[in-house]
Amino acid sequence: MKKKILVVDDEQSICELLNFFLKQHYDVTTKSSGLKALNWLENNLPDLIISDIQMNKMSGFEFLKEVRLMGYTKHTPIIMLSGRTESKERVKCYRLGAQDYLTKPFNPEELEEVVKKNLNPLNYTSSW
Repeated sequence: MKKKILVVDDEQSICELLNFFLKQHYDVTTKSSGLKALNWLENNLPDLIISDIQMNKMSGFEFLKEVRLMGYTKHTPIIMLSGRTESKERVKCYRLGAQDYLTKPFNPEELEEVVKKNLNPLNYTSSW
């Protein structure tokens, strides 16, 4: 059974790109806003969430806070996406509970490795 990934981004092109790169190995659901994603999460539990930071109405920071406050999603790994490269933004994401941070435009190979690492943290590599 494929693991479930929720993608949250208000740019449809990014949702389509992430879906394209991930759909072969994962069951991908995309939502165009944090509010829509929170509504979806009321009845669904993904194995991983990938969220943009800069979105209308509800920022990725606000979405991240809300997800962490929900009892059943507080341990769901979250990867944040942003076009910004400043370390203060990364630090804020980590402090709010994100596991990883990717910058846009993202490298598909890096995306694949970060997703694998977060879905299987103990089995990520066969030799250390």
